[in-house]
Amino acid sequence: MKLLEPISSPSLTLNNKVVMAPMSRRRAINGIPGEHMATYYGQRATAGLIIAENAIVSANGMGYSRLPGIYNDEQIAGWKKTTTAVHNNGGKIFLQLVHSGRIGHPLNLPGGGPLVAPSAVVANGTVSTPEGVLPMTVPVALSTVEVKEMIQLHLQAVKNALTAGFDGIEIHAAHGFLAEQFMHPHSNQRTDEYGGNIENRTRFLLEVIAGSVAIAGADRVGVRFSPFATLNDLPAYEEEIATHMYLIPKLNNMGIRYIHLSDQSSNGDIPIPKDYISLLRKQFKNWLILSGGFDADTAEKTLQRNEADLIAFGRPFISNPDLVERFRYQYPLTPGDTKTFYEGNDNGLIDYPFMMISQ
Repeated sequence: MKLLEPISSPSLTLNNKVVMAPMSRRRAINGIPGEHMATYYGQRATAGLIIAENAIVSANGMGYSRLPGIYNDEQIAGWKKTTTAVHNNGGKIFLQLVHSGRIGHPLNLPGGGPLVAPSAVVANGTVSTPEGVLPMTVPVALSTVEVKEMIQLHLQAVKNALTAGFDGIEIHAAHGFLAEQFMHPHSNQRTDEYGGNIENRTRFLLEVIAGSVAIAGADRVGVRFSPFATLNDLPAYEEEIATHMYLIPKLNNMGIRYIHLSDQSSNGDIPIPKDYISLLRKQFKNWLILSGGFDADTAEKTLQRNEADLIAFGRPFISNPDLVERFRYQYPLTPGDTKTFYEGNDNGLIDYPFMMISQ
């Protein structure tokens, strides 16, 4: 089974092509990942690669409550417990770095608001806060100086992730958060060097990635996109394909380890067009990770057709810590409890059963 075969790069050797996708579990008090998160990821270390849930690069990026951060010493120490648990169990783990930008609410930000974003364009939607579900607020547009400071916050987060023992990092440029807000003409109405045409709108992301490569090495850097999804009030736009076709050769030249595509069609959005994936596959020389609604059979067929190098699984990993073994021996999967996806402390996090398999 190709899905269960190892894959290697200059700096990484993965035991299989099964990736645990990054999924927010919102159980970090004061942004500090605890012992239960170390247990959670350690239980799932048979994945070829774990991409840990998005970690906030600065306090004003925590638009949702109880997200883990990677911007202070306590958070670094907390994450060290996770990386140690994964490595002790023979796994590899990257950390996804994110800033929520205009998505969230000041009540969720440590020390209070405001939200910040490329432009003062409010996101249409609501968010859970300590005072109930409330509409999102109008963000404050970052100045040019503040944009450059935000890039440095991302790069410090890269250094912090390496200090915490992660094998690499993934820049979250998907799902309507800050990096994608810069790329998108609806949320980016700037007139400086970070707004306007495609070159300027992608400048923020490319500077973050270039800086990450300089710090971590290209083989330890990935990026996640969700092309053609409309998450967090980012509508379809005419230049979307052109934007990505501008990005891909530049990412290729930087030599980053992977591009990770998040397909949201299983959640009701339009699928990523096959032509787009095929074009990316031809242009990008390193790993392509596909995620979104895969099972073992569809993942295997995708790899057999050479449409991707690895396949990421999200929700199946929540309720099946031994997902790789279940694939290997064709055991049934345990269904997940959606009520505990984002709350429940240890419940719904580390208490799902392992299928005892003997040979």
